[in-house]
Amino acid sequence: MNVKSARFTVLELLNKMDGKAYSNLILNHALKGNDFSERDKRFISKLFYGVVERKLTLEYVISLYSSKPLHQLDKSVLNVLKIGVYQLIYMDNVPDSASVNESVALTKQCGKSSAAGFVNAVLRSFIRDGKKIKLPNDNIKRMSIEYSCSKELVQQLCTDYSIETVQQLLQNSVEDHKTYLRVNNLKINENALIEEFEKLDLHAEKCSLAENCICVENLGSVENSELFKSGFFHVQDLSSQICCKALDPAAGETVIDICSAPGGKAFTFAEMMNNDGRILACDLHEKRVKLIKNGAERLGISIIEAFCNDAKIFNESFPAADKILCDVPCSGFGVIRSKPEIKYTDIDTVKGLPEIQYDILTTAAKYLKCGGELVYSTCTLNRSENDGVIDKFLFENKNFVPAEIPGYNDYKLTIFPKDFDCEGFFISKIRKAGN
Repeated sequence: MNVKSARFTVLELLNKMDGKAYSNLILNHALKGNDFSERDKRFISKLFYGVVERKLTLEYVISLYSSKPLHQLDKSVLNVLKIGVYQLIYMDNVPDSASVNESVALTKQCGKSSAAGFVNAVLRSFIRDGKKIKLPNDNIKRMSIEYSCSKELVQQLCTDYSIETVQQLLQNSVEDHKTYLRVNNLKINENALIEEFEKLDLHAEKCSLAENCICVENLGSVENSELFKSGFFHVQDLSSQICCKALDPAAGETVIDICSAPGGKAFTFAEMMNNDGRILACDLHEKRVKLIKNGAERLGISIIEAFCNDAKIFNESFPAADKILCDVPCSGFGVIRSKPEIKYTDIDTVKGLPEIQYDILTTAAKYLKCGGELVYSTCTLNRSENDGVIDKFLFENKNFVPAEIPGYNDYKLTIFPKDFDCEGFFISKIRKAGN
C-alpha cells in the first residue's frame, strides 16, 4: 500500500471539505480519478471519513498540545495534525511511530516544511500523555467533544429527547454500520442476489423488517460492481425502505413522489408495483432529475416519469394520485452517521425549514384523491420538522385523518439508529377523507 500517497489524498480531500463540499461526493470523485488498489481505497475511505466524523474531538485534542490557537494554524497543517491524531486514537493497526513519521513527511510534502517540527512535537506530546482525552463534566460539552457534534445541535437534540436517547444517537453515529440494498425484484430475487454476492466472497443476508431488503458487508465501491450495473439492486437504507412500505403502493395505482431525487424511493415503489401503474418523480433541478432517469433505466423501470417541478407551487397538469410521498428537504440530523459533516451544521440555517416543509406538504396534498393516502417523511430527528409540521397540517386540514402505518399501530413513527441499526428517520401517514 502506498500509504504516503493515500494520506496525501486524504489531506487534499480534507482541504476541499473546508470549502463546504460533500464528503461522499468528493471521496467518490477522488477514488474514481486515481489508480488506487482496493486496499488503498479502504485506507483512504476510513481515514478521510474518520477525520470528518471526529473533527471536533481531534481539534479539542490538538488545542491541548498546540502552542498556537487553532484559528492561527495553516489549514493544511491543522488537517495533517487531524490525520495524525486520528490514527493515534482510532487506528490500532497503524503504529504510533508511523502515525508521527508519516504526518511529518506529509507536512513537508504539502509544502509546509517549516511546520514539521511543530507537528512532530504535538503528536509526540499526546503520545507521552498516554493518548488520553480528558472530557468536561458538563453533559452538553462532554457529548459535543466525545462524539464530535456541535454544542448547538447537542442542545437541540436534548431539548427534543432525553440525554440517554441523545447519547445513544451520537454513540451510534461514530460506530460502523450496515449497508442496506433494495433487491430489484423485476430482475432477480433475494436468494439469487445473495448467492451472487457470495460468489464474490461478500457476506449478504436478508433483513426481516422489509421485503426484498438485504444487507451486505464490506461492499466497497458500489458503482463499479457488475451486479449494480446489471440493475439487480439499488442502495437504500432500511429506514427509507420502511418509509416505502408505509406508503404501500399497489400495481396500477398513480403515485406522486414530490421530492424524489435521486429517486431511490420511486425505484422501490415501481418494484413494489411490479412496474405496473404510473409514478411521477419530481425534483427542482434538472441535474437531479437526470439521476432519477438514469437510475430507472439501469433498473429496467418504465413507469417512472421524471421531470422538474417546484414542489411548493401547485401544478395543474398533475393527475389525481392514489398515493403521494412527501419526503421533504430537511436538516438531515437523522443521517449523521453516513454524512458526518451534518453534525457541524449551523442550527440557525435550518430554522426556516418547517415553513418550507409545510408549504410542500400543503401543495402535495391537493393532488390526492379522496380516500388516497400520503406519507410525510424526513431524514431528521428534529421535532419541529417532524411532529410540528404534520400536527399543524392535520389541525388546519380537517379533511385529512391519521392512517395507521402497517406493522407499527400508529400514524407517526420516529426511527432511531439504535432501533433497527439504520439511519434516523421520521414517517407519518395520513388519509384524505371521502370515497
